[in-house]
Amino acid sequence: MDEKTATRDRILEAAMNRIKHYGYGKTTMAEIAADCDMSPGNIYRFFEAKIDIAEAMARKHYAAEQAELAAIARKKEWPADRRLREIFFKRLRDSFCMFEENAKILEVAEVLHRERPTFANEQLALERVFLIAVLEDGEKTGLFLPGDHAFTAEMMQTATMKFGVPQLFSRLTLPRLERELEGVLSLMLNGLYTERAKPSAPRRVEPVAAEH
Repeated sequence: MDEKTATRDRILEAAMNRIKHYGYGKTTMAEIAADCDMSPGNIYRFFEAKIDIAEAMARKHYAAEQAELAAIARKKEWPADRRLREIFFKRLRDSFCMFEENAKILEVAEVLHRERPTFANEQLALERVFLIAVLEDGEKTGLFLPGDHAFTAEMMQTATMKFGVPQLFSRLTLPRLERELEGVLSLMLNGLYTERAKPSAPRRVEPVAAEH
């Protein structure tokens, strides 16, 4: 790792630690620089603005997440429908737990959603690559019907958007969100199965006590 990369990583780590404690809005570039024993002017050599630090933090997080999800997608010993369920449930659980444990990090997601709207689209495009591969595997094994897998992957992402950063959309508990995701996935997968692969009975989604 070269010195420039090491310094960037040190800035991102300092920014993450400060934002976890004080929140994005109450964190300044000067404070991040001080935490790194840098001058305020020096930090601008690496990041032009605080939003650029926020985006770099998010990119680093999502790169690690995408690698883990892609590893699930490559598990050829699992049928395609299981891989899809594992991908979407892991994404939900990891995201939910991260924001529950670090509530102030949600501010970063909110500001990126508002100020860098193309960022989410880039991440979705990366995710679609391995979703398409799983759908293609499902067709090859006779589990899924032939179709436009790129379109199907995009629609699966659209239908599960709420579960990517659930705290942006609701204040439901994880069990409630898991029940909703199971219902959405069951509906989608039932539309993809070939006749011989279709379950004899619909997958039952157990009720969760109502939340107030």
